Amino acid sequence: MSATASTAAVVEVTARDLQGPGVVFCPNPKMALWSNHPRVFIDLAHEGEGKCPYCGTVYRLKAGEKLGSGH
Repeated sequence: MSATASTAAVVEVTARDLQGPGVVFCPNPKMALWSNHPRVFIDLAHEGEGKCPYCGTVYRLKAGEKLGSGH
């Protein structure tokens, strides 16, 4: 199966994968260098899910993951 622009990837993340207060960045380290776009931070703290405005990748907290309220 080939990837197309209409097929958005879904990346499930754990609370440990988050940067700062409930955010992830895209492109993520596992993405191929040829597909890089400017780094954007995607907030997962409010909805538990967010979408990259450049490539359409959806980032979602894994089922059962909880965001810490502090350290």
